Amino acid sequence: MPTDDRERPVTILDFDAWKKQGRKISVLTAYDHPTARWFDAAGVDCLLVGDSLGTTVQGRETTLGVTLDQIVYHAEMVARAARRAFVVADLPFLSYQASRAQAIRSAGRILKETRCQAVKLEGGRRTAATIRAVVDAEIPVMGHVGLTPQSVRKFGGYKVQREADVIRADAQAVVEAGAFAMVLECVPASLAATITAEVPIPTIGIGAGADCDGQVLVVHDMLGLLEGFRPKFARRYSELGDAMKQAAGRYVEDVRSGDFPGESESFR
Repeated sequence: MPTDDRERPVTILDFDAWKKQGRKISVLTAYDHPTARWFDAAGVDCLLVGDSLGTTVQGRETTLGVTLDQIVYHAEMVARAARRAFVVADLPFLSYQASRAQAIRSAGRILKETRCQAVKLEGGRRTAATIRAVVDAEIPVMGHVGLTPQSVRKFGGYKVQREADVIRADAQAVVEAGAFAMVLECVPASLAATITAEVPIPTIGIGAGADCDGQVLVVHDMLGLLEGFRPKFARRYSELGDAMKQAAGRYVEDVRSGDFPGESESFR
């Protein structure tokens, strides 16, 4: 990536340009200021303040309990940290489903109270009118089709979505509603490749194969901060959970032995 590309703030126009150029888009979730600063400095193109914070930060089983207040709280920190990265915030469950007016108010609040540049909401044909209403209110929208985590109760769990005609129709509806990009989650790689070739806006894959226009990972999956279940699609680039446990263990030992604090860490 050219130096000036790393320094210039990413805008919504870059997503369209990168799609046309065949330049892959990197997206990571972020929920706090220091994480966002490190990722921004690393050259990540887009930071997503996802309602995945419900499962990663809050320790919930699903994302359904996340509130708009909580998204705004985390999004403000992340967006304030970003110097280059484009920042998108999720509209959480029941912050946009009741009415188009509710969706506009929720999305507008995120843009007014944070430095985020766009919002993301789940659904294809069923939310197309809502996406259009938010876009018409001058608020950029990233769509999300395939496995939509807010529909986990309807799906009966987090499962790969294989209904090709349904997902392709949802993707087209998102495009026609005016979204500037869309997440494709947990769909067969061949289907994601077909959709990516069909739609004029970038596709951001998570569990959707390598042919999407970009990829997104949840930070806690990428850094090895969660125990237990490991999603098939999540590559771990570090094992920070183990490193944190070892560091805390050494700290405990040093406190109990009296080795910490030492002379250099004390005032005289």
